[in-house]
Amino acid sequence: MDNSWQALIDLATQHACRWSKTPTEGEWGIHHLDTPPHNRLLGPVFDRGDTCGLVAVDGRITCQWGDTDCADMTFSVTKSYLAMVAGIAFDQGLISDLDEPVAITLANRRVTTEGFTDNHNKAITWRHFLNFTSEWSGECFGVPDQVDHYRTVSMQPAGSGRSKGQRRNLSAPGTHWEYNDVRINQFSLVLMRLFGKPLPEIFARHFMQPLGTSNSWHWHGYDNSWVDLGNGEKIQSVPGGGHWGGGMVISASDQLLLAKLMLDKGVWQGSQLLSTTWINEILAPCRIAPWYGGFFWLNTNNVVSKAASPDSYFAMGIGGQLVWHDPISRITAVFRWIDPDYTERLIETCLAASVGST
Repeated sequence: MDNSWQALIDLATQHACRWSKTPTEGEWGIHHLDTPPHNRLLGPVFDRGDTCGLVAVDGRITCQWGDTDCADMTFSVTKSYLAMVAGIAFDQGLISDLDEPVAITLANRRVTTEGFTDNHNKAITWRHFLNFTSEWSGECFGVPDQVDHYRTVSMQPAGSGRSKGQRRNLSAPGTHWEYNDVRINQFSLVLMRLFGKPLPEIFARHFMQPLGTSNSWHWHGYDNSWVDLGNGEKIQSVPGGGHWGGGMVISASDQLLLAKLMLDKGVWQGSQLLSTTWINEILAPCRIAPWYGGFFWLNTNNVVSKAASPDSYFAMGIGGQLVWHDPISRITAVFRWIDPDYTERLIETCLAASVGST
C-alpha cells in the first residue's frame, strides 16, 4: 500500500466511534427520543468490531485497515440494500411504474392491499416510498408511523423545533419529506409480499452469490415480523435498518463489492445484475428533497461533502457507517465505526491520497 494512504488510516483510527463494544441503552437501534412503549428492541443486536475501512480506486483496493471481514450491524445502510432488492422487482416487471400507486400494483398482482385501503394510503406510489415522501399512516409490527414524526437528520434543513414523536397533521403523499423507519419497514413488508419470498433470499440470489461474497452476512427481522402470505407458511419480514434492532449484519469487504456493482451501473464480470434504468431512478434527486434519492443520500449541491464530486452518492447509518460512491474519481470506500463529525476530513484525505498515489 502506498504511504500516501497512511494519513487516512491515522485519521480513521484516531477518530473511532465512541460507542461501547457491546449493546447499551441509547445505542444499537433504540433512538434516544423514541416515545414509550416503542423505545425497546424488537430484533437482535450484536457486539461490534473495531473501526475498519476499505478504499478502492477503479475497482482496485488501494487502502484498508482493521478487520474488514468482521460482519457488523450496518444500521441504515440497509436501506440502500433494500433499494437494490426493489430493483429486482422492477427488473422482473413486478413493479412496472414507480409512479403507480402501490395499492394498484398489489391489486393487479392479486396481493393483499392491507395497509393501503384508506383514501390517504391508496394514493401512495412506489416512488413516494423510495423518496421518503409517502406519508404512509398506520402501524407496522406494532409501531405507529407517529414515532418518527418530526424526526430530523443531519443532512436535511433545520427541523421545526417540535419534539420527535409528537403527532403532526399528515400532508398529501409526495409533498413532505420525512426520514421514517416505520414507513421503510412497511415498504419492505410490501416488497416481500410482492415477491412472495423472504427478501434475504432475493438479496442472496441476485447479488451476494454472483458477487462471490462471504457467507458471514445476515439480514435479521423482528420477533413479531413473521407473516403468513396465505399459504400457511410464515416468513419473516426484515427491516430497512437497525432501529428497534435487526437489519443487515455484513462485513466491509462484502459492502465494497456491492458498492463496486453500483458504481459500475449494475454490471459484474459482464453480467447485468441490476439494470442501469433502475440505478438511474434511485440516484435521481427527490423533487422536494434533492439531497435524497431512492434510499441513497445524494451529494446534490455538495450537501454531504464539499470535497466529493456532486455526482457522489452515499449509504449511511448511525455509529459511523458510510459507503461512498464517486463516479468522477472512481472511488468506492467503506468507512465503519468512525466518528461522523470527521466524515468530511476522511473524504478530503481520501481524495488527496488517491491523487498522490497515481
